[in-house]
Amino acid sequence: MAPVIWGLDLDEVKWSKFKPSYMWSNEYHLRRTKFIIYQCAMISTVVSEVLGTTAQLKYVHQQSYIESHSDGKASEYNNDFVRVCTYNIFVGVYVAAIFGAAFFFDLFFPERRETKAVKIAWKVCSVLACAFTLSSAIAMTVIITPRSAVVYAVPGSGITQDDAESLFRAAGGPPLKYIRYAKTLASLVFVWIGVISTTASSILLWRSQDHIAAHGPKTVKFSQEEATGTEMV
Repeated sequence: MAPVIWGLDLDEVKWSKFKPSYMWSNEYHLRRTKFIIYQCAMISTVVSEVLGTTAQLKYVHQQSYIESHSDGKASEYNNDFVRVCTYNIFVGVYVAAIFGAAFFFDLFFPERRETKAVKIAWKVCSVLACAFTLSSAIAMTVIITPRSAVVYAVPGSGITQDDAESLFRAAGGPPLKYIRYAKTLASLVFVWIGVISTTASSILLWRSQDHIAAHGPKTVKFSQEEATGTEMV
């Protein structure tokens, strides 16, 4: 017999709950809608994170190539892009953790009973997810759209700016203008999709909690059937 942790019976965690007939039933309030929108929020922010990380590594490798082939006498400044991508990684992980947990809790324990503190925590975490995603999208837009990486020769090093730019071309990496790199642009697009879907997920989570407080976790139709003990046609 599986243990009960925080009031959750782990016997309820089983593969059968991934069956379409169970996952996509309309027995529980907003179940289908939540599962779709939660996954949109998770997927869009994680895709943005992965694309941004790939682009970030390309710029870092390009910088390393220039520095290693000039003995540190030339380099590339891309710190602004590296930092915003690092923050976007955190955002992707956070959104996936919050709405991924909401997805699996609703799947395995749809009739769980939560304390007031837990309900407040869900709401606070969902609002933070919206704030983090929006701030990441704005920061990425401000940095990616107008800015560029800069290749430069260290003053007094004996290497000219032309030499530094020749090393940049030899590196064969992404363009200096961030917005012109396809993966960077795609990361920006997906993070804005994440803003929309994360906001929608938060609204659904709040509405679901309000419904549960008033009627229980099931749809009104199923709640009425149980109350009357008859099957409604």
